Amino acid sequence: MYDEPVPTSLHLPTGDLNFPAYLPDATYGVVRSVDSRDLSNCGLQAVMMNSFHLMQRPGSLTIHSLGGLHKLSGWNGPIFTDSGGFQAYSLIRQDPKFGVIQERGLSFQPEGAKRKFLLTPEKSVQLQASYATDVIICLDDCTHVDTGFEEQRRAVRRTIDWAARSKQEYLRIANQKGWDEDTRPRLFAVIQGGGDEDLRRECAEALLQIGFDGFGFGGWPLDSEGRLLTDILTLTRNLVPRRFPMHALGVGHPQNVSACCAMGYDLFDSAMPTRDARHARLYTFSKPLAQIQLDQPESWMRYLYINDERYMRASDPVSPYCDCHTCRNYSLGYLRHLFKLNDTLFQRLATIHNLRFMTQLTGLLRERYYATSAIG
Repeated sequence: MYDEPVPTSLHLPTGDLNFPAYLPDATYGVVRSVDSRDLSNCGLQAVMMNSFHLMQRPGSLTIHSLGGLHKLSGWNGPIFTDSGGFQAYSLIRQDPKFGVIQERGLSFQPEGAKRKFLLTPEKSVQLQASYATDVIICLDDCTHVDTGFEEQRRAVRRTIDWAARSKQEYLRIANQKGWDEDTRPRLFAVIQGGGDEDLRRECAEALLQIGFDGFGFGGWPLDSEGRLLTDILTLTRNLVPRRFPMHALGVGHPQNVSACCAMGYDLFDSAMPTRDARHARLYTFSKPLAQIQLDQPESWMRYLYINDERYMRASDPVSPYCDCHTCRNYSLGYLRHLFKLNDTLFQRLATIHNLRFMTQLTGLLRERYYATSAIG
């Protein structure tokens, strides 16, 4: 399927991460409604936190006082930390009153905050390194696919410049801390360029020249109709040699994860599965995993809406093909009862189920796309 051998894992300070991997968003250091033991029992390997938000709440001083993100959260597996590029896009590009994007970095003051924050490429790397994260992601200038060419070009050049500065700061910290190959966090850069093939190529080539451990697809991965940007995602993956892992940032819809995995993406993160769970939208397979044909996405996945009256007295589990704590111990009728009560136990049980669905899916994708491939 690929022109090069396919890497099957990524070595990180807290352990090896097997591909493909879905990382639930633990933006503020928590995957909402569940704890670290729940995450582990669901088969999750890693989580995605966000330095942009963590520097504000609970704040770097608190994180350092509590021993870093692993001790803060009770999660012992790998932690990726996003730099804040996408959050700056969401905050500043959509409402300039909150801040400005400059060559130096991002200056912003979130609504309700008492002071302004300055986030530079160097500061972002410093923060992430100090949090004892496993994967540091460079600060980038994020754009929407429909943004005009001139703005896309400026964002690409800024992203490249920031990546070079991030790499320089990373090397300085590595020398200072005496990191070796086993203890150093990996450094990922983000490829921007919107929907323009030439800009994507320019960005990818420049970042490859600087040198990173892995790369991410930058920018919103969907068009205005909510459809996956298949062509530009495929192009971006093909611009990067297969020996480098690629992270489809923000991709978390199960069918999109499957599609991007087929393109060669290894890592995925999104709040969608956990958010859907809390809002009573549960994921189920329509047939046993062994019978699923991944190239027929409409045939293997179904949504179950727990608020439906048909489940009021249903004694069945959410899914007969799921082995999660929820499906092994609780009925649809009980889950609907909890939901109608607005009891927080529903949020936990529903989240556990959707997370287990995602790890079952990535396990299936691993068998189909990675089992017979390896780096020599």
